Amino acid sequence: MITVLGLGFVGLTTALGFSKKGFKVYGIDVNQERVEKLRGYEVPFYEPHLDEALRQQLGHNFWLDVPLVEAVRNSKVIILCVGTPGNPDGSADLTYLLQAVHDVFEASSGEFKVIVTKSTVPPSTVTNKVKPYVEELNRQYNKPIGLASNPEFLREGYAWDDFMHPDRIVIGVEDEDSKEVLNEIYQPFHAPVHYVSFNSAEFIKYLSNTLLSTLISFSNEMAMIAEHIGGIDVAGAFKILHQDKRWFGAPAAMASYVYPGCGYGGYCLPKDTAALVSIAQEHGFTPHILAGNLQINEEIKDFVVSKIMAAVPASSTIGILGLAFKSGSDDVRLSPSKSIIEKLLAQGYSRIVAYDPMANEIFAQEYGLPITYTNTLEDLVEQADELVLLTGWPEFRQNKHLITSKRLFDFRHTLAELPQAPILKAEEVA
Repeated sequence: MITVLGLGFVGLTTALGFSKKGFKVYGIDVNQERVEKLRGYEVPFYEPHLDEALRQQLGHNFWLDVPLVEAVRNSKVIILCVGTPGNPDGSADLTYLLQAVHDVFEASSGEFKVIVTKSTVPPSTVTNKVKPYVEELNRQYNKPIGLASNPEFLREGYAWDDFMHPDRIVIGVEDEDSKEVLNEIYQPFHAPVHYVSFNSAEFIKYLSNTLLSTLISFSNEMAMIAEHIGGIDVAGAFKILHQDKRWFGAPAAMASYVYPGCGYGGYCLPKDTAALVSIAQEHGFTPHILAGNLQINEEIKDFVVSKIMAAVPASSTIGILGLAFKSGSDDVRLSPSKSIIEKLLAQGYSRIVAYDPMANEIFAQEYGLPITYTNTLEDLVEQADELVLLTGWPEFRQNKHLITSKRLFDFRHTLAELPQAPILKAEEVA
């Protein structure tokens, strides 16, 4: 049994989706007008396929006319889909969420259950606000209740298909009992399930949404730049941009650009971004996103150096893994490695040794920095006290055991592995 608190866009989709998968689901909402409409098989907002699902499931696997106490006591999982409106300062109002948590504790019979926060809240909310409250109520009511964070990735207009056929399921959970219960209810979905920390689960949701908002604002800023310059077919330019093979995964998927590192370099990206900022300003328009783009590309290098300085004495020998601005190239123009090495030298790190599969000689000739070079990865690791990975060469991934024999600062996240995401076996769970 599952109880869903809050039957808005997310809650109703969630409740009907789980009932369609064979679970008994109770739907609870404080808005009686909404509940009355649902009793009459009327979805109180537009979302394709929910009306059909409501007609199929109401009175079959989906129940509305059940008191909260009965619903909670008969459920293993209570999913909170209540509102978390924004405060004037941008923070999330947790009033409804925390009240729902309290109501669940009051209604619970004492058998182990899991409260699942599906309401969208900023990263660290569950850890800093919800979890301490749950722990306090656990002590007060002596009713052990687990906690999980399970963000939704539903697009309005496509919510039913997104829920029934998810591309990934993200669950923030910190105890095995709760994980086992969540694993059970998601078995019928045949989707990768990623078990992560509370903070990671919330961050992944915001990572998705803010990428989309940034892409939209970027596109609008570029359109404004085009209008100020003049003589540009804006719509046509974007349609031609969409023909770039990278959107479709060839030769490199566009997703490879949406991944953290230590900055971009090479000839084109820095030069062209700076040039467009300059020409836009000449035409009377200040492009904040592009200017911020350039600023972040410099700040990330300071961030890298500060991370090293916080952990590594200046007397240590630092081994730099990678000098080219990207793997598969010997191009060192405006390479992040150059700036980072210069910043380390300025901070008194005089013992720096570097290795790049292709760019050693070119880097040495181009910049003449007071560092040494090795001809093999093995020699670098042997000489260095600490390793700093700045270019994501395949050779480094292939020699993971070697380069992790010393402390490694992997600023390209080259060795990072995704959380385990097993495809769950098909199994109808009622």
